[in-house]
Amino acid sequence: MTGNQTVLVVDDDKSIVELLQDFLENDGFDVKTAYRATQALDVLKREMIQCIVLDIMMPEQNGFDLCRQIREESDVPILFLSARSDDVDKIRGFALGGDDYIVKTASPAEIVARVKAVLRRSSSQDFNRRILNYGRLTIDISMREVFIEGKSISLTPKEYDLLQLFAKHPKFVFSYEQLLDKFWEGVGDKHTVRVHISRLREKIEADPNHPVFIVNEWGIGYRFKGE
Repeated sequence: MTGNQTVLVVDDDKSIVELLQDFLENDGFDVKTAYRATQALDVLKREMIQCIVLDIMMPEQNGFDLCRQIREESDVPILFLSARSDDVDKIRGFALGGDDYIVKTASPAEIVARVKAVLRRSSSQDFNRRILNYGRLTIDISMREVFIEGKSISLTPKEYDLLQLFAKHPKFVFSYEQLLDKFWEGVGDKHTVRVHISRLREKIEADPNHPVFIVNEWGIGYRFKGE
């Protein structure tokens, strides 16, 4: 079912590594393990890895720094694993190029399900040219191009960056404050975000008044739903 896909589990807690390894292997994955960032980098040099489950709080080098280092050379999906549920950590992880964020209180079965979900989203991609497909909307990440029903559309750099952040993290709710911090360095207000989202919807939605891609979470912000 998984086509011998290989997952790298990186965590300094041996019991967590062994537990996740058991569950992933039981579901048909090949699993490589590492307990330090340096070990993880060595594995990535030797092995073809399709997905990484990465602990944030590790000695010597934390998961955020390791993710940044990996992203300099690879677009392999990364799922952060953390004991903390803070939105600050989540947005930082996503900003660094993480594909999902899982709190350690999640069951091993849920973590396996999240790994599968990330791999499904990336199944139509090769990692030299990442393509995100959501029905009539297609995003070519490597070329920074967006297509609606196969036709290329023009987005401003800010509109593209907003869309890519949403599309890479479907269902995650981004607050106004998080979006302001990431794209406007905290300068502006809710109206600033609303104006840019409205302009983006005009370009990607069949009916901007009834969006199916970027939807409101009233009083909070927005999330990417897809069709």
